[in-house]
Amino acid sequence: MSEPDYEVLSTLSERPDGTSTLREQAARTGWSRSRLSRHATRLEARGLIRRAPDPADGRGCLLVLTATGWEALREAAPTHLVSVRRHFIDRFDPGDLAALGRITEKITGGP
Repeated sequence: MSEPDYEVLSTLSERPDGTSTLREQAARTGWSRSRLSRHATRLEARGLIRRAPDPADGRGCLLVLTATGWEALREAAPTHLVSVRRHFIDRFDPGDLAALGRITEKITGGP
């Protein structure tokens, strides 16, 4: 699975029902709607997502993570986590990670 595939599927999986509008999904990934729409077409052709009409916006559509998409994401997650650890987490010592945690809390308005 490509990194862009993983990004789209994983952000959809963060939604309680695995569904997002194309507009919301584009904002979450930081992609243009046209880029996401083209990528969604490729994911849909592979059965990983499906499009559905957006009842709140007759011009928009919903992207829905399919059972096949959930399974592909579950299979890809361990490899993705190993890569994140190797390329990011393992490069920091405990003090660096603690500082990163404090910085993240300031950015997100956490405790």
